[in-house]
Amino acid sequence: MTVTESRTSSAGSPTRAPGGRATRRRPWLGRNPIGLLLSAPYLVFVIAVFAYPLVFAVYMAFHDYFFAAPGAQVDRPFVGLDNFQTVLSDPAVIRSFGNVGIFLLINVPLTVVLSLVLATALNKAVRGRTFLRVAYYVPYVTASVAVVGVWLFLFSGGGLVNQILGPLAPDPSWLISPTWAMPTIALFVTWKQLGFYILLYLAALQSVSTELYEAASTDGAGAIRKFFSVTIPGVRPATVLVLLLSTVTGANLFTEPYLLTGGGGPNGASTSPVLLMYQKGIEQGNPDTASAIGIILVIGVLIIAFIQRKIAGGDES
Repeated sequence: MTVTESRTSSAGSPTRAPGGRATRRRPWLGRNPIGLLLSAPYLVFVIAVFAYPLVFAVYMAFHDYFFAAPGAQVDRPFVGLDNFQTVLSDPAVIRSFGNVGIFLLINVPLTVVLSLVLATALNKAVRGRTFLRVAYYVPYVTASVAVVGVWLFLFSGGGLVNQILGPLAPDPSWLISPTWAMPTIALFVTWKQLGFYILLYLAALQSVSTELYEAASTDGAGAIRKFFSVTIPGVRPATVLVLLLSTVTGANLFTEPYLLTGGGGPNGASTSPVLLMYQKGIEQGNPDTASAIGIILVIGVLIIAFIQRKIAGGDES
């Protein structure tokens, strides 16, 4: 054995195959054990906060599950699709999905259009640009409980909006009207979260080459033409991200109807699936049917997200 072979053999990494060819053992922690060690806390967090609750929710959805005293031994039999049949035959559940559908039809297009237009305007050298960026972002970082009071003042029966509209104001008022309750909540969420999506578009606009705008100007394109021909294609990946985030956020709607309409009023006109899950699972003690609602909601969001990626061109490099 040569000196080189002796040193290599003592290190323990390469070994001799039966045919005489050297093979190298891979360490069981991978090539970068430090990276794995640093990412381990986040992996534990994802498993504890997301993966385990999701698996447990699937288990509850297929069993006759109910809360019991700690340490009590109770029978929770497998019931198959019974919980899903119960959920899909409940008019309140069907209506909650219809409500969140109305919310998404209003919130998602408004979010994409307004955030892109405002980000394009704020990306230019205008006076007070920094102040405007902060002003749009402040509602996003402000607690919903704090800003809900402002909207209750604006859209109550004797609120500022109704005083301005006068005889044109709806009766009953916005948040107690079966027709206007959910659209009003959609406007509130759009206004509150707009600053976050503006920042996403501002970051995307930095990657759009100025040479493209110069070439469009040379060809005689105006501001509107450059917006549709250069800006929108240039920020397409950000648009896909905004679509996905606003859809997922809207599907998880809970705080706003709970605070603005007193828990989904009037008569369930603003009840969202997540709010109904809370009512059925926590208030009424039926976590199995609540979990079935959650599973249906997850599947629906995945289908909508897949369609959005196909339509918006998210698979293009």
